[in-house]
Amino acid sequence: MRQGSVESIVAGPTESWQRADPGAVQAIVEGRHGDPFAVLGMHGGGDQPLVVRTFQPGARTVRVLMDERLVTELERTHPAGFFEGPIPRHRERFAYRLRVGWSDGDRDIEDPYRFPPVLGDMDVYLLAEGTHLRLYEKLGAHPRELEGVSGTSFAVWAPNASRVSVIGDFNGWDGRRHPMRKRVEAGVWEIFLPGVEPGALYKFELLGPSGELLPQKADPFAFATERPPSTASVVHGLVDWRFEDAAWLARRRAGDHRMKPISIYECHVGSWRRVPAEGNRQLTWRELADTLVPYVAEMGFTHLELLPISEHPFEGSWGYQPIGLFAPSSRFGSPADFACFVDRCHQAGIGILLDWVPGHFPTDIHGLGRFDGTALYEHEDPRLGFHQDWSTFIYNFGRREVANFLWSNALFWLDRFHVDGLRVDAVASMLYLDYSRKPGEWIPNIHGGRENLEAIHFLRRLNELAYGEYPGIVTVAEESTAWPAVSRPVYLGGLGFGFKWNMGWMHDTLRYMSKEPIHRKHHMNDLTFGLMYAWSENFVLPLSHDEVVHGKGSLINKMPGDVWQKAANLRAYFAFMWTYPGKKLLFMGGEFGQWREWNHDSSLDWHLLDEGPYHKGLQSLVRDLNRLYREASALHELDCEPGGFEWIDCSDIEHSVIAYLRKSRDPDRFVVVVCNFTPVPRHGYRIGVPHTGLYRERVNTDAGEYGGSGVGNAGGVEAEPVASHGRPASLCLTLPPLATLILEPAASSPG
Repeated sequence: MRQGSVESIVAGPTESWQRADPGAVQAIVEGRHGDPFAVLGMHGGGDQPLVVRTFQPGARTVRVLMDERLVTELERTHPAGFFEGPIPRHRERFAYRLRVGWSDGDRDIEDPYRFPPVLGDMDVYLLAEGTHLRLYEKLGAHPRELEGVSGTSFAVWAPNASRVSVIGDFNGWDGRRHPMRKRVEAGVWEIFLPGVEPGALYKFELLGPSGELLPQKADPFAFATERPPSTASVVHGLVDWRFEDAAWLARRRAGDHRMKPISIYECHVGSWRRVPAEGNRQLTWRELADTLVPYVAEMGFTHLELLPISEHPFEGSWGYQPIGLFAPSSRFGSPADFACFVDRCHQAGIGILLDWVPGHFPTDIHGLGRFDGTALYEHEDPRLGFHQDWSTFIYNFGRREVANFLWSNALFWLDRFHVDGLRVDAVASMLYLDYSRKPGEWIPNIHGGRENLEAIHFLRRLNELAYGEYPGIVTVAEESTAWPAVSRPVYLGGLGFGFKWNMGWMHDTLRYMSKEPIHRKHHMNDLTFGLMYAWSENFVLPLSHDEVVHGKGSLINKMPGDVWQKAANLRAYFAFMWTYPGKKLLFMGGEFGQWREWNHDSSLDWHLLDEGPYHKGLQSLVRDLNRLYREASALHELDCEPGGFEWIDCSDIEHSVIAYLRKSRDPDRFVVVVCNFTPVPRHGYRIGVPHTGLYRERVNTDAGEYGGSGVGNAGGVEAEPVASHGRPASLCLTLPPLATLILEPAASSPG
């Protein structure tokens, strides 16, 4: 804002001019006018005298400047601060500024109401149609330059509001100061505010359809926010980060993810590691880039999956009740910090998956609920629009603008932050209209069924867009029912996801492992049943955060027996998991056997790695399993095809021993897996194999380096020409107690 003397003041008589309608003026000063651009700014021209009108509450004087020349002083026609007046000797509109006199002096400002619309006609058309794939480039707050003036453009969808204003620390949070222009074709309100810079705090103030004042709303498209519990949006604009991951993105596009090794470390970044010496604070994205990224790389995981990082008001929701879908949580730094973190992951050879929550949103008053005084993002009827389990609102997937909002958000993370995929939360709750509802508490679809047809279309289109716009990414469904073809292409009638969590496998096998070994022979079906449907979907085997919270205990504490047996059971189970068909997912802390349940308010118990051999040994095993899984094509190449698995023996129920082959497309490359789920060592145990020769013991979970007893086969066994299990050769093995062996023909193993 500029101050200074004026070069000249144009004086003299002016033509007659018409003052603004008193009713319109009263509506402006009371903050009730729904079309402020029809009143404020410059009007007239040509045959009509030019008139400037402005509302400056508390101002003493307002003058109009052209360049540095003062062309007129406006008259205060309403005591609340409404000023207006003609522009003498001018017929053509021009760029002007206002010199506003306050009690502490004059300040020069740009008038927001002299600027043209922010959104182009095509943007408005696509917004109304619900097909604008880059909504985040238009809605929200965008620092920019308009007609040579720097400021910020704001745009928000609120079709049923009678007035929408931008409020913030730049206008005293006064909703009368900056009411917005409504683009009636799309129900979007917009304005350009000169002088508003990045870092400014803001919200939207809305009047509902009947003129009622609504709770102040955060920007649904905010790219940054105040740190919770504060709730204001922060002017930021789209992240500007110069990624150095071109080589990674090129590798990502190559090949079929179903044939690649995918081993995922699931992480809640706020509790992976904390800084006790500084008030138990969370690490920042930059600190996580220096610590978490090298740890995940050294452990051999291919991907890092982050629990939702979109801004969320309640820490205890773990991010699953987000409000700022376009804002990386301010708890960990700026959007640029998060972009840096992703870039560092890619440079370390690690993919990033984000947990994404399109199924529901929280009821916090500054959020999306009844955003413009109506059920805008949600359904009006609670039988469709309210989630009883989580006390949240359910998106109205059948409303094109809502679906467009969510599709655009998914593409935003893939586009602006180069993330490698999305794990979509709670898909089952989206697919079924009667999900967790009793009879009479839900509304059937148009065919009388329980399927949510709008959600099905939404998910299919989501996957079409994600894979079509960003080849090489993956989408993963957390879907817990028997819904068919979740991970089959849309053109084949599927939902189009790349993978689906195998919740059945997780529940069955954990139930089996929780049994005392003496009882396991009665429950072998829990281990083997999963092979009946293992290739009906492209599966991820999840040992996720959900299994170590809410009284379920940690993974190691689910295992029976004393400390040694618990560790041995978990080691055997991990090796079984890493050799079972399907991609892998393990929640943080499980890799070293944390005893207590996960607590989002504290760090993992890293000190356990210095206490005895079991935790360090378990961590070493997971590292070695990941390396073998990536190295041996037989363990990942045919994860999603029945040709990649073959039973050797699943009938030794009495001894609780199973044996199987994992195979690659190359018939000479396979591994032999034998699991002994009892604490009894077994000597001279014969297993049929495809051919004779030396079989190297690639992993023995009872090895001393893993904290085991050291029982095994001295690193390898020579297969004998003795037929067994329908095969021409066999291995005579020593099976360690509570252990899994992974063996590979020496001819096909490296080195």
